[in-house]
Amino acid sequence: MSKANRNRQVAREKIAKARALEARRARQRRIVTGIGIAVVVAAIAVPLALKLTSSKGSKPPVKSNPNWSAPSSPVLKTAALSTLGRLQAAPPGGPVGGEGVPIPVGPQLATTSTDAPGIHVQGMTCGPERLIFHIHAHLTIFVNGLQRQVPQDVGIPAGHNCLYWLHTHYPDGIIHIESPVQRTFTLGDFFDVWGQPLGPNQVGPAQGKVTAIYNGKVYVGNPRNIPLNAHAQIQLEVGTPLVAQQTISSWAGL
Repeated sequence: MSKANRNRQVAREKIAKARALEARRARQRRIVTGIGIAVVVAAIAVPLALKLTSSKGSKPPVKSNPNWSAPSSPVLKTAALSTLGRLQAAPPGGPVGGEGVPIPVGPQLATTSTDAPGIHVQGMTCGPERLIFHIHAHLTIFVNGLQRQVPQDVGIPAGHNCLYWLHTHYPDGIIHIESPVQRTFTLGDFFDVWGQPLGPNQVGPAQGKVTAIYNGKVYVGNPRNIPLNAHAQIQLEVGTPLVAQQTISSWAGL
């Protein structure tokens, strides 16, 4: 091979080696770049995934106000009135009150003790009358066969120009549901506004087995969950003897 040919061969080998080296460096740069992108994506994706997982599994924040609790869940499950056996006859209605509804003859079950305005009671505050949602229910109470009154002005704090969404105006057992939102309130909500306990074994200060009658049928379950539907007639009885439901025949335009 001539000298000129050897020089050309050497030159071609150098060019081939240079190209191979450049190709190898390019591959390395692509690998490094790919790793960098993956790291950045992971840095963004991992915190985001953790945040989404946390938000899905976390519970709603609890209000710091100690006087607020989650609303009761309305439940209406009834049984035949005959399951209670023989009932004592309901007493006659008392004198007609200012709402055209008889006022029960008997002492108050308990006085009113609603907190001052601004305090949340089952999510309800004390404010001006709001009639976006406006219905009425009727409540009667017996303790060991003797009738007790639901007092007037439950949910209307004395000395304040406001009222809670659930309240009474007279001791006739009419519960006014006047709310800025439409939702199904419960008897437990009303007793919370009243400031009195209610459960399967207690109605206000009266303790003993509680029997509830709802529109002529036996209510099955915790009386706190009784829904306050329009014109519902509800009777709570603590102890015995059990009394037939005392109802009102006219709502007098309520």
